[in-house]
Amino acid sequence: MLVAIIIALIAGWLTGQIMKGSGYGVLIDIVLGLVGGLIGGFLFGALGLAANSAVGQIIMATVGGVVLVALSHALHRRIAAGQD
Repeated sequence: MLVAIIIALIAGWLTGQIMKGSGYGVLIDIVLGLVGGLIGGFLFGALGLAANSAVGQIIMATVGGVVLVALSHALHRRIAAGQD
């Protein structure tokens, strides 16, 4: 359990670095990493890929986090433009 939280924290922080230029804060980084791990696991599974190491899991969760934040930004821009 502790390892999963640490992996989620690292993945969430990396997502923040990639998508915004800084982290989102420890709690949001953990949540982002956990949700990113779910999304990344789905995406990697659909492509027939597996993350068997901690580094692979961090990469998978980071990819999922980036997808999540990108979708969130796109949705926010669409709503802000009044195209709901």
